[in-house]
Parts: sequence; structure tokens; C-alpha cells
Amino acid sequence: MRAVILGGTGSLGGATAARLATAGWDVDVTGRNPLSMPSELREAGVRFHQIERSDTAAIARLAGDGADLFVDTLAFRASDVRPLLPVLASVTGAVVISGRAVYVDSAGNHLNSNEPPQYSIPISENNPTLPPAGDDIDPFTRDGYAACKVAVEHVALDSGLPITIVRPSKVHGRWARNARTRSFVERMQRGIPSIELADRGASIEHLTAASNTAALIETVASSPGARILNSADPDVPNAAQIVQAIADRVGWPGRIELIDAPGDPERGHHPWRSAHPVVLDLTAAQRLGYAPVGNSLELLVEEVDWILGG
Repeated sequence: MRAVILGGTGSLGGATAARLATAGWDVDVTGRNPLSMPSELREAGVRFHQIERSDTAAIARLAGDGADLFVDTLAFRASDVRPLLPVLASVTGAVVISGRAVYVDSAGNHLNSNEPPQYSIPISENNPTLPPAGDDIDPFTRDGYAACKVAVEHVALDSGLPITIVRPSKVHGRWARNARTRSFVERMQRGIPSIELADRGASIEHLTAASNTAALIETVASSPGARILNSADPDVPNAAQIVQAIADRVGWPGRIELIDAPGDPERGHHPWRSAHPVVLDLTAAQRLGYAPVGNSLELLVEEVDWILGG
């Protein structure tokens, strides 16, 4: 079995490459910089190819006459996917990474809107999404990101090819470009005596371990098809539980102060802060046969240990 992964050196792509290689797959990954290739992946036999995401011809040559699985973690615009459709037509099955940011609530609010969304939870894959963005919209903006991801989904699914859209929530894992736990790990390592958490640490935003998404992608590879699947961890810890898990792993003896600071939005701010709960429904993935590797608080240590080791 052979897999090609675009963006295979980050958290989601790297976790998928590692899992498949361990299972005996031949795995090729792409990236911009050979120095970003984790040594663990090289040691597992994963092959790195320095290819730009926009170089469709090079990607087509890498895929060759076809692969059993093609994973695209770097599709941000519809125009990223359209040129690749001939390549995707030659593979047995494909996965394109989208995200939970595409969902809107009953009032049309979404995670990047000025008014925070109030979802009916858990959020299933048939929950309404934003309208798709045009090719002239910048996906690397607060307003453009989610709508551009919707456009990616439409192009992939409208192709009629066996492409599975995977919508993760807040990703954690090794090799994350912007690891959300990093600031906490570094402050704890410096020995600060206390850390404040706004909203008394009670806010909930579903987490997604990269290794759990990798397990879902392996499940999809055994049953290719056109579908949308949420990807998240089986548990839903709040912010206080997340920070306590980090503290336990680091061995930090300080105290977590759970505060209310409505007049100061920056005081106690943290990456898992949400005005209303965000929880994804995992029923569709489970029906496909997906089984998680572990829960959030168990797998969060993969990212923490990677930061500590760096």
C-alpha cells in the first residue's frame, strides 16, 4: 500500500505518515524545507520530497500511476484543489483536510464572526456551513479562512471522486507549527508561581489529537468514499483540565487561578477560550469503524513532550 501526503511534516500530516509507515505502508510526504522533516519519520522509512503545494506537475509525478491513498493537508482555496482533480482521479481514495470553522449556528454566526456562535451540540456533519468563497478571497484572513475551506470542500465533493473531507477541531500533537500548549509549557518551565485562566477555566472547545485524526484517515483508507467526517477526541475537557494536564506532565508545582475578569478580556486569556461550547459529533466516523487512539488528556502529552524535548 502506498500513500502520498501533501504537507506531511506538520502535526496532522506527520502523525498520519508515522501511523501508516508503522502499519507497513510506503509513504511519501511533501514539504517546502527538508530541515522540517522530523527525524522520527525518516527513521520510519517515510520519504521526503521538496515540492511546493502549487506545483501540480511535480505532485502528479510523485503520485505516478496512482496511489492507494492521497492526503491533502494544504488545501486552503478551491483553486488549490481543481488542478489536482486529475491526480485524485488516479488514486484509490483521497482525504482533504478542512475544519470545524466552516460551521454556522442558526443565526449564521461562526467561529470567526464578531458575534460568537451558539451551536446546537454536538455539531454533526450536516450542520449548515458558510457559503463558499470565491477564488479572489484570501484564506489566510479571519474573514476568509472558513469560507475558503467550504469552497475547497465543494470542489472536492462535486468532483464525484472518492474524496473524504475531514473536519478536525483544535489540533494538538507533535510537530505543530503553532502549538497551543507551548506558552504554558514555557511559563511552567520558567517556574512562575501561578497561571490565571479566564471564565474560571470552564470553557469548552473540542480538541483533536493528530494521532486520532491519523487513525481516522487509516480507517478511511480501508473504505474510500465521498463523505464528510468530523474528527475530534472522544473526551471533551475544559480549559482548567487541559492546563492541569500540562502542569502534571511538566511537573509544575504552581497553582492555577480560576478567575472572572469581564472588564479585562486579556487577563487570563487562553487558546481554549470560547463563549459557548464547541463539541463535534463523531457518530459518522464511529459508524465507519474508526476507534480513537486515546483521549485528549492522554494524548496531549505527545505535544508537551515534543516541546520539552525541543
